[in-house]
This record gives sequence, structure tokens and C-alpha cells, in this order.
Amino acid sequence: MIELDGAQGEGGGQILRTALTLSMITGQPFRLTNIRAKRPKPGLMRQHLAAVQASAQICAASLSQAEAGSQTLTFTPNTIKGGDYTFAIGTAGSCTLVLQTILPALLYAEVASTVKISGGTHNSMAPPVHFLQRAYGRVLEQMGAKVDITLKRFGFYPAGGGEVVATVEPCTQLKIIELMERGERRNGFAESFIAGVPASVATRELGVIGLGMGWEEPQLLHRTLPGEQGPGNALLLTLEHEHATEVFAGFGEKSVRAETVAKHVLQDVRDYIASGAAIGEHLADQLMLPMALAGGGRFTTTRLSQHALTNAEVISRFLPVVFDLQEGERFSTCTILKPEI
Repeated sequence: MIELDGAQGEGGGQILRTALTLSMITGQPFRLTNIRAKRPKPGLMRQHLAAVQASAQICAASLSQAEAGSQTLTFTPNTIKGGDYTFAIGTAGSCTLVLQTILPALLYAEVASTVKISGGTHNSMAPPVHFLQRAYGRVLEQMGAKVDITLKRFGFYPAGGGEVVATVEPCTQLKIIELMERGERRNGFAESFIAGVPASVATRELGVIGLGMGWEEPQLLHRTLPGEQGPGNALLLTLEHEHATEVFAGFGEKSVRAETVAKHVLQDVRDYIASGAAIGEHLADQLMLPMALAGGGRFTTTRLSQHALTNAEVISRFLPVVFDLQEGERFSTCTILKPEI
């Protein structure tokens, strides 16, 4: 039984999600205490409980203390089963965080899987579905995984109501890859999605991006959604390079000007471009686990967040890998190795 302290490092939900994923894959049970200890509302919230229940269903796990608000969880996995699954979070809790928990495990099933998840798809506390499709999904494809993610309906905070469907083909051995340089830019564009809010919001956001990036109308895309999917607004900026794709996101909020939302996204993009790194910090967080499963890999990133450092610690408890994390003047480097016996 692997004992984990949820108060370590950044003290959030990623400790739980990484532990669930690797417990399913390795067959090692774990006990997690102090779940989300450093969050304003500690313990399992709806989206975290949904990830636990989804993981348990996929591998017929035994659970202890798996209930809303619980700060302790014991998870004992069984064999991963592929097939068709449907999970409902029931709130605007993130579909993408649940999907990121179970998707790597389903690569180790004997048959293909289809997963339908309903809940939130675009909110400020989680990567949007487009990030999984374009950035995370591209790297998984480079590693040999066949994963398709389809956004059926947007779900904005606080209403939720979104739907995502993912299909996963078995892939028991991921390829080791390196992402040290992003390469030449092949495409760049911005999208402003609006549902049940004035069209001027999108116009103002895209105006700021156009000026800041030197982009013309073909790269500035208004995406008007059916009103019943709102109210909501998401601004996404996608940069496709030779070796990697990055997606930067901002979300409209009450009392926050559209120009302010756009300026925050623009600053994130400028920081990434100036760093020269292959990938941004959020993608770095997510690539550690599949690279460790592959048995190694390297990448450069704008910075290694506390989130990433904590993730490396948890992964090392389940897998025989070593993380070499180096902070440089412009960017950071992560190297994942199997120790010599």
C-alpha cells in the first residue's frame, strides 16, 4: 500500500488524479490523506469524486471513504477493462480533469474504449477541451497512442451541461520522445467563443489579440454558440509549431472587461514565445506522466510549476523513474530516466 500525503507540494487535486491513474496501470493500491489540504475547501469535491468513481468503475477497484468532502481515500485496483463508459459530474466540474485521469489507463485495456463525460468543458480552473485535443493529444499521438477527443457541447461555469466523447485504442507501450525545440511556426489563430453574451465581447477580445500579434482577420475567428449553452465566453489562442502545439486560454467573467481577458492571454503567449521553450508550463505538467510510462523522455518548458514538481514526486512513488529538473535563465528542462540497475 503506497501512502501519500495530499498536503505535500502544491496540495491540490493533481496528487489524487496522478495516483488514481498510476494505481490503475501498475496495480498498486494507495491511501491518500489530507486530500486537497491547501485548497479553500479541502477534501473531495464533485469533480474529484467523479474521477475516483470513474477510475473505480474502469478497474473494478475497492474504495474506502469515497464520498464528498472526504479528506482520506483508499483505492485498491483490479484489472483495467475497456468498453463503453458514461460519467456525469453533475456540475460545472471539469470534464477534462476526469478525462486526463482515466485516459492513460484506458491505453492499457485489452480492447478499445469510448468514454462520454458531461459537466464543465471551459472554466478557468482546468485545461479546456481544445487543449486536450490540440496540445496534449498531439503529443500522445507522437508517442504512438490513438486517442480521439470530440467536444459535443460546451459547458461554461457555473451552469456546466457540456459533453465530451473520447475514443481510446489500446497502446501498452508508449514511445520515448524528446521535445527540446518547438521548431518553425506553421499556424497561429485566435478564437472567441460566445454563448448568450453580446457579440461585441468577441470583437473586443479579438481586436486586442490582432493588435498584439499583428494578425489579420483570417486569424481572428468569431465562434458564436447556441444561446442555451451559455452564458459563457472563452478566448483561445493556438500556436502550431513544427514539433509542438500550444493552446492559451482566457475566460470571460462578470465585471472583467473583454480587453482585460485578452491582455492576460496575450501576456501568456508572449512569455512562451520569448522563452524559446518547446512547450508551456501547463502542458509540461501533463506530459510527465505519459513520458514516465514510456520509460523516459525530455522536454523544455517555460517554467516548472509547483504543480509539476509535486506531480514528479507522486509519479516517482509508483514508477521506477528519476526526474532531472533543471531551471535555466530563459526556460526549464525536464529529463525522465530509468535508473541504472
